[in-house]
Amino acid sequence: MKRALVSVSDKSNLVDFVKTLVANDYEIISTGGTKKVLDEAGLKTISVEDVTGFPEILDGRVKTLNPYIHGGLLGRRDLPAHLEKMAELKIKPIDLVCVNLYPFKETIQKPGVTLADAIENIDIGGPSMVRSAAKNYQAVTIVVDAADYKQVAEEIAANGDTTLETRQKLAAKAFRHTAAYDALIADYLTKQAGISAPEKLTLTYDLKEEMRYGENSHQKAYFYEDTLPEAYSIAQAKQLHGKQLSYNNIKDADAAIRIAREFSQPTVVALKHMNPCGIGQADNLEQAWDLAYEADPISIFGGVIVLNRQVDLATAEKMHKLFLEIIIAPGFDQDAFEVLAKKKNLRLLQLDFDQKDTAQKPEVVSVLGGLLVQDQDVLAEDVKDWKVVTKVAPTEEQLASLMFAWKAVKHTKSNAIVVANGERTLGIGAGQPNRIDSTKIAIKHAGASLDEHAVLASDAFFPMDDCVEYAAKHGIKAIVQPGGSIRDQDSIEMADKYGITMVTTGVRHFRH
Repeated sequence: MKRALVSVSDKSNLVDFVKTLVANDYEIISTGGTKKVLDEAGLKTISVEDVTGFPEILDGRVKTLNPYIHGGLLGRRDLPAHLEKMAELKIKPIDLVCVNLYPFKETIQKPGVTLADAIENIDIGGPSMVRSAAKNYQAVTIVVDAADYKQVAEEIAANGDTTLETRQKLAAKAFRHTAAYDALIADYLTKQAGISAPEKLTLTYDLKEEMRYGENSHQKAYFYEDTLPEAYSIAQAKQLHGKQLSYNNIKDADAAIRIAREFSQPTVVALKHMNPCGIGQADNLEQAWDLAYEADPISIFGGVIVLNRQVDLATAEKMHKLFLEIIIAPGFDQDAFEVLAKKKNLRLLQLDFDQKDTAQKPEVVSVLGGLLVQDQDVLAEDVKDWKVVTKVAPTEEQLASLMFAWKAVKHTKSNAIVVANGERTLGIGAGQPNRIDSTKIAIKHAGASLDEHAVLASDAFFPMDDCVEYAAKHGIKAIVQPGGSIRDQDSIEMADKYGITMVTTGVRHFRH
């Protein structure tokens, strides 16, 4: 008779699975709550204590850490010396292990969880059994996921055992399972200890979906979600309508919601290829849409739209007239949804904007041979901290416009220049190898919209005074920039020459 050891915290679909094992002559060893569930279902089980001859001790911390368990798991069936020693010590082989681990992840996600609670939910015996069984997959089947019950049960029912191919795949999955479990514990305890740069970086993610393709059609791609989900993220957005998001859709949508979280007034962000092409804010959503659209009615075609208020019918009808890839909002009025859903491929996503200011996890970016890790650029800034460096001081209206432009330039690819007024972006220059070209692009795009209310923001300092002079000659009346160049004084003097105001923030916002 074969033996199976079953001990799970998640008991979903367990009884039917164990019934199949029993029907195929498996003797069941079990522990605690799992044993109780199986006994109540009329399934005969043996307690771990009966196998080990040793009682459970230390409040359950030690029960399966015993040679009668691990010898039964690790003994090689193809080595006579192993079999002889097992027979000598009366260690019976264990042929299948069905284990999932203490709910550490669920515990640390609870509000107000204590360190003591978290530690008590660190499983020791479970991972040890999983690893022992997985190491000996030539003879032992290891099951850590209820999703695998069906295949394992079918193979045992048909052949009396699982195939070697199945056992190998399950073993690999088991080691992934324990690795992810340990990574989560390591990350939690590292943070509890206040360590910001550990010598080993342990990250774990769960597969959310396999994508149709990557950045280009010949590239395979997969979407993984943080094991501890972040509420304000595309991974947690609820897709209400439309076809599957693509790799590029997800990157664009992520960039767009990063911009949207900067604004508290009714705001619409239009984004194209990782750069904003229009941002509008107003007293209501429809007006904010009009302003965002007016900012760049050409580039918005095929773009990603984020609205930080529930979408109403009037705004939906205006968006419906355009080809758009994605619309993201806290919600949609029913009539607004019905209008937008007429386009079968348009992706409509609902996102919890109430979570936009929750703690942000570090960004991780891959490079050849490694990873770069940094804090997110979520610095809270106030115009009161800015420094006026010119003879002319900005007005209150100009300061409000400068802050709007500053928030926009923060999310534009460097070198970045944004021309704006207090309501919308007027022109955006992004990703140029020099700052003067970005300045020229932004001002050219603003065109006839440039008036006495136009201001300019630069994501980094001006290395020379040419950008200031070009801006001043084209009607810009106020400039915000980080400062910090050895030639700052040249730019300040150029601003004074044209009688415009300039403020420095002391903070730059490169986005590569």
